[in-house]
Amino acid sequence: MACRISELVLSCRDPEVLARFWCEVLDFVVLDRDGDGSIEIGPREGFGGPQPTIILVPTDEPEPAKPRLHIDVNATDRDQDAELERLLALGARRADIGQTGEESWHVLADPEGNEFCLLKARLQPL
Repeated sequence: MACRISELVLSCRDPEVLARFWCEVLDFVVLDRDGDGSIEIGPREGFGGPQPTIILVPTDEPEPAKPRLHIDVNATDRDQDAELERLLALGARRADIGQTGEESWHVLADPEGNEFCLLKARLQPL
């Protein structure tokens, strides 16, 4: 037996903004809203499917200097260049973490500055 990732929890200043952004990026929907301002987003099938849900938890704590975890995404219905343009139009911005320009991926940041990478390989949709 083994475990699998069922949820990713991300502390953020504005869960509404990040919920809209990540729902568009991942084709997710809002699954639940908690009284503390937390928002759970995920695939339309909900919790427990092949993809983990994301719980966006409000915080006013200062940002850590360097996150210990970041998300990698792959396009499912277009090439990397077209997906990069789509992500930038949704509010992502390019992030410089010392890349050489020779990488096969793009480093981006969501509207709150959380870094994520757009990888080159296209994956089949679930």
